[in-house]
Amino acid sequence: MILLADSGSTKTDWSLVDNKQLIRQIQTKGTNPFFQKEEDISREIEDTLLPQLTPYEPDSLYFYGAGCTIDKATIVKKAIGKHLNITKTLEVSTDMLAAARSMCGHQPGIACILGTGSNSCLYNGKDIIKNVSPLGFILGDEGSGAVLGKTLVGDILKHQLSEDLEQKFMSFFNLSCADIIEKVYRQPFPNRFLASLSIFLEKNIDAPGIHELLVNNFKAFLKRNVMQYEDYNKYPIHFVGSIAFFYHNELKIAIEEMGMKLGSIARSPMEGLIKYHTT
Repeated sequence: MILLADSGSTKTDWSLVDNKQLIRQIQTKGTNPFFQKEEDISREIEDTLLPQLTPYEPDSLYFYGAGCTIDKATIVKKAIGKHLNITKTLEVSTDMLAAARSMCGHQPGIACILGTGSNSCLYNGKDIIKNVSPLGFILGDEGSGAVLGKTLVGDILKHQLSEDLEQKFMSFFNLSCADIIEKVYRQPFPNRFLASLSIFLEKNIDAPGIHELLVNNFKAFLKRNVMQYEDYNKYPIHFVGSIAFFYHNELKIAIEEMGMKLGSIARSPMEGLIKYHTT
């Protein structure tokens, strides 16, 4: 029995698989050992995961998550070990490896994440052989929900979009300028807050400036990340994540304008991960 976890900054999706069959899906809060202590991760496992997992006892667990680098993976492993008796494999890896395994399987390609954050890698069918550091939503994360939200709210507050759109934005979220400053600069997880604003783009996709905002952000992601991989034009470029899924039309346009080869687009890596770990 295998338990798979796909964890981002916002939520963690868990899938319990027995004899290649999906038997239970669970959702908990996002886990990121770069920002959270072992005690915080442990508490979420105990309070939210375990009650929904009972009575099943998986013997292998593959946890893929944001911030789960080699030096941080131990934090997650310890938190899991406090509550689950994993007798076979306990692997904690990055969400980037999850995307690569899910979208490319055992074939070489370029895998990208466009969700709350963004990331990319060159994958040889087995391992990640090159990764351009995403650098987070302040220094990087081009094309992510957080950066799209940051760009949008910056354009709104600096009157770069129409007055009608400004009024619709403030009314839709019931936010003042002071509220936004408070949430971005003083409250925890500003990336989650900014990413939550990106839904406004989908609801106003036909408004002047919105289409261009999306395409330009996706082109920046491709230029500053994907184009850093040698012979990037030789490989299909796969995408996983809510932003890639909901704005696939604008993403396709950006890909075409940059002369690249589009692979597959999926909202979640979970279906591909189940296939990867059961075949």
